[in-house]
Amino acid sequence: MTPRVAIIGAGWAGLAAAIELADAANLTVFEAGRVAGGRARAVALSGMTLDNGQHILIGAYHDSLRLMRKVGVDPQQTLAAQPLGWQQVDGIRMQCPDWPAPWHLLAGLLSAKGLRWRDKLAMLRLLTWLRAKGWQVGQDVAAQRWLQQHGQSERLLQCFWAPLILATLNTPPAQASMQLLANVLRDSLGSPRGADSRLLLPRVNLGALFADPALQWLAARGADIRLGQRVAALDLPAGTVDGERFDAIIVATAPYHALRLMDDPALTNLLKAWQYQPISTVYLQFAGRVALPAVMTGQAQGLGQWWFDREALSGEVGLVSVVISAAGAHESLPHDELVAQCTAELRRALPDLPPLLAGRVITERRATFAANVALPRPDVRLPVKSGYLAGDWLCADYPATLEGAVRSGIAAAHALMQDWTTRT
Repeated sequence: MTPRVAIIGAGWAGLAAAIELADAANLTVFEAGRVAGGRARAVALSGMTLDNGQHILIGAYHDSLRLMRKVGVDPQQTLAAQPLGWQQVDGIRMQCPDWPAPWHLLAGLLSAKGLRWRDKLAMLRLLTWLRAKGWQVGQDVAAQRWLQQHGQSERLLQCFWAPLILATLNTPPAQASMQLLANVLRDSLGSPRGADSRLLLPRVNLGALFADPALQWLAARGADIRLGQRVAALDLPAGTVDGERFDAIIVATAPYHALRLMDDPALTNLLKAWQYQPISTVYLQFAGRVALPAVMTGQAQGLGQWWFDREALSGEVGLVSVVISAAGAHESLPHDELVAQCTAELRRALPDLPPLLAGRVITERRATFAANVALPRPDVRLPVKSGYLAGDWLCADYPATLEGAVRSGIAAAHALMQDWTTRT
């Protein structure tokens, strides 16, 4: 007997679950938005199609890359592979070759600009120690405190570790989990495969990267895709979604939406203690070519933490995206002032910038959960028969990432089929 499965949410987690179940279940996918992708989607804004945030993949995202290929997306065409590097206009410049760890990092550090030798050695000692410990820090503590205790200088903290923590965990270093940071380092800097540490920057918008091809692939296999349909009533014990009966249900929404849908005291108590962090992306449209020092260029001091050359990546002439991670003073700035400050910072580094034509700001107020110290995570199985969860917040090994979302969807699908096989 083939189970009838409802998946609530068509973000990367829900789509991953659906793809894994496509050959074994009759699927109905509910999505409140008019487009799929969740917090990694393309949006129409002021006559342009823009991503709701600048996402980065790495070569170690094996499950994401596998599912992309499965639905017909060629990562070699849609993602620009960059050797692991660190390019700041006012800080550190480091480029690692595509060698296995630890040789790629050693070569990168030896040739790095903007670091004293004592800092290079301190970073190398720390990463060597972490590798020897299997990337386990013991009792989890705040990353900033742990790094200070392990010999990282203020310059390293300001120019390398703080930007890295904000970019990967989207959480201030004083409260971010060191263990989650170590997990990220394990799969990037510490991977034995050189290709795993590569940065993969989208050449196409986020819809074309995964969500749209996934929907087309699922529809071709008979899945019932219901975009623009917000679920109003979910009864997990009865197995119903808005009164419609299913054999199993996967709730693949953001945690705060899951709270609205479900009556689960244990989950409610856990999630009510969670915090969330924003991400703002400022799109600057210039009248001509903007030649950044690198496709992904950072600054150690300033409002915008990373600048992305969208023309070099996706052919969007004169377009630069500026990413500002986590909470900060920028949240109180009016739109025009935020655009003006980001433009001024870019112009200080590149005095010959062409005139600015337009600036647009996209802010996800609750872009990610705060990756705080020792944050408890729920299991994909709910304490009711045939009820499951999926989302980046379920993947205990990672902060909020696309790969974490995909892995959670795969885990939920596998748990569902295992339980279904056992029952039948």
